[in-house]
Amino acid sequence: MLIRVVDLETTGFEPPAGICEIGFCDLVRDGDEWIVGRPANLLVNPGHPIPPETSAVHHITDDDVIGAPDIKVAIAPVLHDEERFQARRVVLVAHNARFERQWLTPEVTGDVEWVCTYKCALTLWPDAPAHNNGTLRYWLKPAGLDRAMADPAHRAGPDAYVTAFILREMLKLASLDELVRISSRPALLPRCNFGKHRGTAWADVPSDYLRWVTGQQMDEDVLHTAQHHLAARAKR
Repeated sequence: MLIRVVDLETTGFEPPAGICEIGFCDLVRDGDEWIVGRPANLLVNPGHPIPPETSAVHHITDDDVIGAPDIKVAIAPVLHDEERFQARRVVLVAHNARFERQWLTPEVTGDVEWVCTYKCALTLWPDAPAHNNGTLRYWLKPAGLDRAMADPAHRAGPDAYVTAFILREMLKLASLDELVRISSRPALLPRCNFGKHRGTAWADVPSDYLRWVTGQQMDEDVLHTAQHHLAARAKR
């Protein structure tokens, strides 16, 4: 089995924005322990200039990617190495995998399973102070995390490394199969972030408001969360 955490730095939020860096880090089973490997990263030529507002996030500039391979070449060691071909089960992992999967489509990755550590964190740790991987890193304080490898934030290798440690902590609470199942559904949000119940735990939002939400055109995560709590109340 291959469990590979991936992270992308890009020139924008969605295609046709291009990838300018890809990072990855493996999680390997050793007896009863999960071991986080060393992260790796590759700069990628996105095929067009990097906007200054995205350089301000990851600090990758046009000068950095001069001579870097395009994504078709750069992706090979990430998704098509010998180990992947030999593995009977391949699971790719990303924090907010919805973002990475805009570029890492089935046409690129082949038939693999995904774990979204963001969705899983919302389910496993609804009371965490926040659910981005940086906050979870300092909240969980995972043993063995090397700060030098984890920094700087918003670079593909370090972010994949941090997410691998978050995944390791999740596997103490849930099986890999359960994490895949959670990731296959919309996110279960902890708190309402709009309207008159903004800031209220969804579990405490009145049923009439939940029913109103389900009749609106809203984000799939909001609709899923409202439906989840209505169904849970119907079983009481």
